[in-house]
Amino acid sequence: MKKIFLLMLLAAVAQVTIVNAQIQQGNVMVGGSLSNISLGLDNSKIFSLDLTPKAAWFVKDNVALGGYVNLGIQTAKASATTVTYGIGGLGRYYTGADMEVVKHGRFFGEGTVGLGGINVSDGGGHTNGLDFSFGPGFAYFVTPNIGLETMVKYQGVGGFGNAGYQSSLGLSFGFQVYLPGKRTLNKVKRDVK
Repeated sequence: MKKIFLLMLLAAVAQVTIVNAQIQQGNVMVGGSLSNISLGLDNSKIFSLDLTPKAAWFVKDNVALGGYVNLGIQTAKASATTVTYGIGGLGRYYTGADMEVVKHGRFFGEGTVGLGGINVSDGGGHTNGLDFSFGPGFAYFVTPNIGLETMVKYQGVGGFGNAGYQSSLGLSFGFQVYLPGKRTLNKVKRDVK
């Protein structure tokens, strides 16, 4: 009985170590966000979806650098189709510690910069050039390695086209998988022994 209790205690310590370790230096974040999801059921037949896969490496505790790809489409019956795209670098900074109200939750700020565009068919405005965004978000870690998140983000595209600058403010939902780096994995192995 004593050995079972000791084994359970070690597993709990390892679990707490992992929960606090997902945003440590050397770890990798992979996932994405969904935004502007819409499916019209009336005569307009609107369909809209933006997908943004992301990957980043934690260069130091709470700071991740990586890249993103953005693909989006909005179309409606008897109307113009809007296609958005982007590719570039991203940076994230997680602030604070686990919150008292929501245990395992963290606020973060994210910024991106790269190349992108917004193109509207049927003579609509189009802009292609510098793509950038920034905004705050909140990640809730449902398991030690999976975080659900929401983010409010300002996005702008400036450059060439008949509309020199286009911008929007959006709300996105997504998830990230946090994979341990060698340093974290070795620490967990030592704690379990």
